[in-house]
Amino acid sequence: MGQGTGRLSLDQAVDAFLHHIGVERGLSPNTVDAYGLDLRCLCDGLALAGVRSIDAVQPRQLTAFLREQATSGRSARTQARRWSAVRGLFRYLRREGLCATDPTQGIRLPKTGRKLPDLLSHAEVDALIDAPGVDSPLGLRDTAALEFMYASGCRVSELVDLKLEQLHLDQELVLLSGKGKKQRLVPLGVGARERLVQWIDVARPALLRAPSAPWVFVNRYGGKLSRQGWFLRLRKHALAAGITRDVSPHVLRHSFATHLLEGGADLRAVQTLLGHQDISTTEVYTHVGQQHLRQSYRRHHPRAD
Repeated sequence: MGQGTGRLSLDQAVDAFLHHIGVERGLSPNTVDAYGLDLRCLCDGLALAGVRSIDAVQPRQLTAFLREQATSGRSARTQARRWSAVRGLFRYLRREGLCATDPTQGIRLPKTGRKLPDLLSHAEVDALIDAPGVDSPLGLRDTAALEFMYASGCRVSELVDLKLEQLHLDQELVLLSGKGKKQRLVPLGVGARERLVQWIDVARPALLRAPSAPWVFVNRYGGKLSRQGWFLRLRKHALAAGITRDVSPHVLRHSFATHLLEGGADLRAVQTLLGHQDISTTEVYTHVGQQHLRQSYRRHHPRAD
């Protein structure tokens, strides 16, 4: 038998925590799935060490888990996310009285430099939005979706989950539902509004099988557009636009935020538009903006070199 005879097995503990964040805290299914994968990595590592119950987990085993994550080539972001999942698990268990101690206390991730977000230039954004064309229903859909993402700064989940009832195009507004089902009103530009109207009124009906379908962006069969399907379409259009580096929906979101700040937008306003709960999450874009200023200074100041 493995080490420890605690009341709760590792699997039971993880199941209880995932139920808590999914049902009681209302986190999205994608977030719950990500936490589940991260905690499964922890359980697999602990099982190899003979640990199968929560009360048997010791700080040294968690430190070994962190070390293994770092030496196996995981990115700093992945390491931080996995450690956040582990800390969340044990804090929940301790608060509920399901474990005697919290073995994560006193353990800290090694500090790493924060990676600046990948960005598209203004010209690249224009080329990307132009790439799908407007000569077919799918082209109109993708053009409208790209305009919408860059105009609103939405997450990919907010794009594919978007329903017609959330659009208020007469006011150039959209009601987005983000992490934890928190809602926010975001303005839309004239270009995004016009493409959405064109897609909804002209092209979308040609793809629908059920007229009552609620989703704004549907696939070629009239069903809900999937995250994976949109990732593939976006990468195709990026290549067509001559953008050879990897372009994801999050790159568009980063570009939206950075271009706003470069144009003089207030950081608090950008925080609200992105739906960030903590402004420290938004502050990374100020570093991107400072980098842009330095590059601009070096290009244009006569004595910069």
